[in-house]
Amino acid sequence: MASSTAQNATLPIGRTLHESQKLLDQTSAARLVAHPMDFSGIDDLSEILALAASGQLLTIRELCTVRRTLRASRELFQKLNELASNYSHPQRYLPLLEILQNCNFQVGLERKIEFCIDCNLSVILDRASEDLEIIRSERKRNIEILDSLLKEVSSQIFQAGGIDRPLITKRRSRMCVGIRASHRYLLPDGIILNVSSSGATYFMEPKDAIDLNNMEVRLSNSEKAEERAILSLLASEIANSEREINYLLDKILEVDLAFARAAYAQWMNAVCPIFSLGNSEGCDSVEEDDDLAVNIGGMRHPLLLESSLEKIPKNVALKSRNATESGNGNGAVASKNVFQGIPDFPVPVDFKIRHGTRVVVISGPNTGGKTASMKTLGLASLMSKAGMHLPAKNHPKLPWFDLILADIGDHQSLEQNLSTFSGHISRICKILEVASKQSLVLIDEIGSGTDPSEGVALSASILQYLKDHVNLAVVTTHYADLSRMKEKDTRFDNAAMEFSLETLQPTYRVLWGCTGDSNALSIAQSIGFDRNIIHRAQEWVEKLKPEQQQERRGMLYQSLQGERNRLKAQTERAASIHVEIMNIYYEIQAEAEDLDRREVELMAKETQQVQQELEDAKSQIETVIQEFEKLLTVSGRDQLNSLIRESESAIASIVKAHTPAVKYPINEADQASYTPQFGEQVLVKGLGGKLATVLESPADDETILVQYGKVKARVKKSSIRAIPSSAKNVVPSSSTHRQGQVCVKKYPSLQSCECLIDIIYLCEV
Repeated sequence: MASSTAQNATLPIGRTLHESQKLLDQTSAARLVAHPMDFSGIDDLSEILALAASGQLLTIRELCTVRRTLRASRELFQKLNELASNYSHPQRYLPLLEILQNCNFQVGLERKIEFCIDCNLSVILDRASEDLEIIRSERKRNIEILDSLLKEVSSQIFQAGGIDRPLITKRRSRMCVGIRASHRYLLPDGIILNVSSSGATYFMEPKDAIDLNNMEVRLSNSEKAEERAILSLLASEIANSEREINYLLDKILEVDLAFARAAYAQWMNAVCPIFSLGNSEGCDSVEEDDDLAVNIGGMRHPLLLESSLEKIPKNVALKSRNATESGNGNGAVASKNVFQGIPDFPVPVDFKIRHGTRVVVISGPNTGGKTASMKTLGLASLMSKAGMHLPAKNHPKLPWFDLILADIGDHQSLEQNLSTFSGHISRICKILEVASKQSLVLIDEIGSGTDPSEGVALSASILQYLKDHVNLAVVTTHYADLSRMKEKDTRFDNAAMEFSLETLQPTYRVLWGCTGDSNALSIAQSIGFDRNIIHRAQEWVEKLKPEQQQERRGMLYQSLQGERNRLKAQTERAASIHVEIMNIYYEIQAEAEDLDRREVELMAKETQQVQQELEDAKSQIETVIQEFEKLLTVSGRDQLNSLIRESESAIASIVKAHTPAVKYPINEADQASYTPQFGEQVLVKGLGGKLATVLESPADDETILVQYGKVKARVKKSSIRAIPSSAKNVVPSSSTHRQGQVCVKKYPSLQSCECLIDIIYLCEV
């Protein structure tokens, strides 16, 4: 339904500011839904409802279609409620929920159809009515009796040689058996229902089966009549609910279109527009520039943008689309570049029109983009009225227009006897008849196609009329006199299409508040016109315009354009530096978080390793001591010294294997004279004593550039320490011997082995 509505150009367009804002809020709410909603089970029931309302019988398939649509609509509403309840700001979904809030989903009708019909098998169920259940039960019993009888008769015929194999079939809606023509005497009272094409086989109804067949025909007719009654009853129920179902489908259509607008906006990275002097619930409130009635930045012509987006790989478009901030209903983009992944074509256009301005005159070169820019403004106004987001930047603001009236293109007609000028003026005449104080009027090449002096006079008069009767009028022209109307009336404003004098090509950008030259001679020269013709034309221009005025005007224009380009370059440079700084900031932040995590993991790993080594050392020493005690009991006095030396040597080996080297800091005197070299690894205090690599030799200000991981930093030389090359051996103190005596309590057999006891104590410490 929604696809047909869009293709037939019958989309809902707000007839008031409130209606348009409501459509925008619905679009913003639909953009919050991460995954597309399922509308596949919803069908257009208009034809089915019309049949039911006219009293015609509906088929089982049509009834199942109604049931499926009602069920899918109800589940859609439940899904939206579920999404709203799970969202941190459920009120953001209200514009969508309000569409279906007062709908009757006809749950009773849906369940009644489900009770009567099995839509998987497309049959009416026995439980649909008591009469149907009784009829089908009697028919089933009658068929069983008839089938048993025919099987018995067919078997007897087969045994008598009257047929090659038992044959039971149906002819003329009656059950019968097959028999050879030569053996028809086997059924003396039977009735011949049919004969085979060869005449060799008769299809006969036995006498005993006549009453049973009659009963089968009656019950079959009764079943069909009851099924028709059930279908008629359900069709009547649907006809009685026609108005409610149509209302429900209209609301489902609104929801579908809202999600379509949201998908379109997501595809284009569009943002929610704001109506001047209007309330925007679905769009985040921003500080508006009260001096501007129209403030649209970076607006791209949507039709031209579509052709560019279709050429972009889907993964790039999705990457750009996912940059949209999920919690922001207006579709504002959280990334550094709103149009990341979108090509440079078409060129974005800015619209800056002050409050109180009623007529804007756009001048500039041919093929410079005047008409395309004017169409872009008209499309932006129409899209806003229809609840569509705009492919622009920031928060586009524009008035709500009740009518968008345009005269663009050549309206010459041989059939209506209209010349180019006549068609142009006829169209403007109709526009003036219907325009109101809230209308937007767009006129391309106003007053063209006739004598320039008369064209200027008529155009000026039309613009004077429009300034008092419309909200805003935008016209394009090559008449310089129309651009001077701004000097006499502040309700007029000018705009010019930028033209590069260096490349002799238009840039397709609008310069608001400026007056542009047509640059006809420059354009003719750029496309390869004859130089002699261009030279003569320039001489004519010099004759038509005072030389000093021409030169002064050209110099001023070039100066202003140069200043504008310089400021633009500075702005772009500042934006680029800002992006680089933010990238470095995010990189450092991520690196810092990763360092903290790695430090915790490393400390835990080292602690676990030390504990494991300690347990291993204790276990090995225990083994040596147990072996020593065991040998002590069986060895003689003369072997004691040798046994002690062996045990001491074994324990000393264990101690040496599990004792790490001890690092000592560099002497302060050495540190004062120490100068790090390029590529050397050093210890930096500011990094928690972590290792860093020297990237530059010390500067005059006693600072050194070092790198730790991906982070580069300049630190003071005094905060850098060299890595010790070796460490001193640990010498046990004299008190260790005395404290080691406590080990005698643990190992009584070692009372005479003081050296061994000292070693054991050191190991345990």
